[in-house]
Amino acid sequence: MNAIFQDQWMQAARVAAASEPQPFVRLLERASGLPAADFTRCLGAHMGLPVLGMQAMLDCEPDHRAWGFAEAAGKGVCLLHDAAAARWWLACPDPFNDAAETWARHRCERVGLHPETCLVHPDDFAAFMARQEQALRAMDAVENEFGASDDEEIAANITLSSIQDDTSPVVKLVNSTLYDALKLQASDVHLECDNGSLHVSCRIDGVLVPITQVQGQELAEQVISRIKVMADLDIAERRVPQDGRFKVRVNEREIDFRVSIMPNIFGEDAVLRLLDRQSLTEQARQLNLDHLGLDAQAKAAIRQLAARPHGMLLVTGPTGSGKTTTLYAAITEIHDGRDKIVTIEDPVEYRLPRVLQIPVNEKKGLTFARGLRSILRHDPDKIMVGEIRDDDTAQIAVQAALTGHLVFTTVHANSVFDVLGRFMHMGVDPYSLSAALNGIVSQRLVRQNCAHCSIDVEPDELSLQRVGLTRADVAGWRLRAGRGCAHCRGVGFKGRHAVAEVLILDDPLKEMIATKAPVSQLKAHAASLGMKPIRTLVTEMVARGETTLDELMRVVG
Repeated sequence: MNAIFQDQWMQAARVAAASEPQPFVRLLERASGLPAADFTRCLGAHMGLPVLGMQAMLDCEPDHRAWGFAEAAGKGVCLLHDAAAARWWLACPDPFNDAAETWARHRCERVGLHPETCLVHPDDFAAFMARQEQALRAMDAVENEFGASDDEEIAANITLSSIQDDTSPVVKLVNSTLYDALKLQASDVHLECDNGSLHVSCRIDGVLVPITQVQGQELAEQVISRIKVMADLDIAERRVPQDGRFKVRVNEREIDFRVSIMPNIFGEDAVLRLLDRQSLTEQARQLNLDHLGLDAQAKAAIRQLAARPHGMLLVTGPTGSGKTTTLYAAITEIHDGRDKIVTIEDPVEYRLPRVLQIPVNEKKGLTFARGLRSILRHDPDKIMVGEIRDDDTAQIAVQAALTGHLVFTTVHANSVFDVLGRFMHMGVDPYSLSAALNGIVSQRLVRQNCAHCSIDVEPDELSLQRVGLTRADVAGWRLRAGRGCAHCRGVGFKGRHAVAEVLILDDPLKEMIATKAPVSQLKAHAASLGMKPIRTLVTEMVARGETTLDELMRVVG
């Protein structure tokens, strides 16, 4: 049995993991073809782990001293106390999730517990957690009797049990999609209507991953209508784009969803941006530039720019490149309570202590430009503008930087030099811009090779040609790529690394900008100052084996 288990099931599961974003243990179970109980016993024997069935789990009491219910559901590990045997179990439905077990054992050590790891079937674990969730809901019944105020948005509650109990296939599909997206740590959910079907994809680590395909034009339309209802949009309007938002509660956490509906020739598409404010707020408490993965030169340059008394620090890059996170990290490092810091954002992502954070509300007339005008009357020392989108905001931000304020802001552009053209296109005077700007940061997020399954590889000619390299150029490089495993969900990449080119403006460069010098001269002077372009930084990562040639092509072309 063990030989068959190793050679056939594991191999089939690894092949499936390359194309299916499911837990590896699920793929392994499917490859085995065994009933759930038999599979769990077989896997437990193979890995040397005791097995707990559903009844044995119910005979134990969940112990939340080391971590709460929400973390147990999110991490996929549960601490159980078997009072009859006077022992503690660490119940794991996925024995291949080493990170979760390591985290759990570290938390147990803090409270002086040393549980024995046991294997439970994923379905038994989900059912057990659903029962615990129901018990928690019953305890919260008194709180639920108090309604929210008229201005407070009510968050719908999505639980494992509610998904299972839903009788409407449309509601069940939408809720399970949202629940799975959170489990996969996706940043966006894409619902795309095709000819007679609905394609569901999630953006994970910056790349779209297909999740499922649902057949039926009518069902596809009903799913989009359900999203509209949740976001309080007009379900009868199908000819123009619509934007909205809604909240849900999952595992005791409120999750915000920003919704964009777009008409197409087959119906409508929907994109949902996920924002876990509680998680982001927890991260913000310990957020700094060291946590972003930037190289030492970039960190030093950004810290130098953030420490200036006035002027503008501009961060640029495509959507989802971590611009706002970089600004938050810089603000967190310099915030000592002696300066008045005010931000205006759409939406407020991280909640920072002792920082006045203003959310844009265009329905009420609070735009970036109007909010920024009001902020200047609020005696700020430092201002963060979430994004410069229009001429008015650009003009006001530049004037604020010229009148003694330190302004942090972002603009969508491809490089530090493209930013200059964006501002001039928005009508900002080149002399004012050059006087206001302290520096520009252009950044990207690069996927890193999975540390568990990366192997040395030989480059193929096509990949080298696409990035403009030859075999002589890569001689001596350690080229590596991930094969795909349970740790990386079969994609070969695990986690992302921020890379940034930072341009600090000196007097000659300011003069060039004011006189509209050619970009070639700006680039030459920036190179003489020691600025490394993003392409060079990512290429160095490839040479060290941290990412791949294909990722270099995806990020910078």
